[in-house]
Amino acid sequence: MIRQALILCGGLGTRLGPLTAATPKPLLGVAGEPFLEVLIEELGRHGFDRVTLLAGHLADQVEAYARTSKAAARRGVRLSVSREPQPAGTAGGLLFAADRMEEAFLLLNGDSWFDINLRALTQIADLHSSAAMTLALRVMPEAPRYGVATLEDERITAFDERARTGGPANVNAGVYVCRREPLLAAIRSFSTDAPLSLEGKVMPLLAVQGALAGCAFDSYFIDIGVPDSFAAAQVELPRRMTRPALFFDRDGVLNEDLNYVASRDRFHWIAGAREAVRACNDRGFLVFVVTNQAGVAHGYYGEEDVHALHAFMQDELAAAGAHIDDFRYCPFHPQGTVEAYCRASDHRKPEPGMLLDLLADWRVDRERSLLIGDQARDVEAANRAGVTGQLFPGGNLAVFLDAALSRGYSLVGSATRW
Repeated sequence: MIRQALILCGGLGTRLGPLTAATPKPLLGVAGEPFLEVLIEELGRHGFDRVTLLAGHLADQVEAYARTSKAAARRGVRLSVSREPQPAGTAGGLLFAADRMEEAFLLLNGDSWFDINLRALTQIADLHSSAAMTLALRVMPEAPRYGVATLEDERITAFDERARTGGPANVNAGVYVCRREPLLAAIRSFSTDAPLSLEGKVMPLLAVQGALAGCAFDSYFIDIGVPDSFAAAQVELPRRMTRPALFFDRDGVLNEDLNYVASRDRFHWIAGAREAVRACNDRGFLVFVVTNQAGVAHGYYGEEDVHALHAFMQDELAAAGAHIDDFRYCPFHPQGTVEAYCRASDHRKPEPGMLLDLLADWRVDRERSLLIGDQARDVEAANRAGVTGQLFPGGNLAVFLDAALSRGYSLVGSATRW
């Protein structure tokens, strides 16, 4: 499972004029927060918890941000900074960070946001393991200022830094899965005496070599690099970052309920469970697990076992192009045998504490959210939290979810409306 991400933050941002004279473009304020906070929040919820910022222009400010990022603290992301000693371009900046790169990593432009399921992209990259880069592409009606890819069966056969003709095109959305060694080899094949561009030089070469893969997504995209889109971001991003959520009970919904499941050998996915989570991810929903774990209170296993099993679930889901944004569990029970956990708790369903905690911690559109559980107490907890709840009777969870959503949602592309 890829957990590292690098973000390109070194550009001058000249198209924004005086706005970037004293502030790096990725740190410009969008709805009261640095734009980088959007990217860090998104990386954290997808499970990328090791992030390096590639800094150049006004690098001191990037380093200061890395020490104080609220999104990183909130989502458990460890931030570091790689600083260019001189302007090196988007490809040259990667050379300075070569010793920090893991074998495979996510790379993002620091001035754009593509609202996609990042784990779907890493899954596609796994299928093209010989590619140096796998690009997330966005179909646009016109692409005058973006790199354009010619895509054939998830292989990019040609890449141009700028569109050469009018009309629809698959444009580079600034999100890439990279393989360290073949990417560095391609960069080093050019002279690095002058700044070197990924889009202008390296990606066209990789396309010719058959080492560039890609997939087109129909999702929201914004690039804050010009005044009009920067102004639009002030209004659009707060709305886009508030999402419907799917709350799943765990035992009996995502996995078979074998009584006190806390180890890999006793964990068996319900039919369609991974597909259901993936469907929620692809639709832009937040996905949460809310689970009573009284086995801790009864001494059958410890909290560390709960965490280990949830990490295992994330690894399994990542292989399916899916992820869970956050987990909440309640280890308490009033009849527990372990003194530290022997008590009532407002987090134990049917009490709504776990849901209320998530609603406070995430930007959730409560009215368009849904809980799926297999017990009446699950639905009661949802109702107490102001969320619609539905009982899962068994069978294929993906089929059940699709039917449940179709009763309340009209889905258009990746946008979701009640």
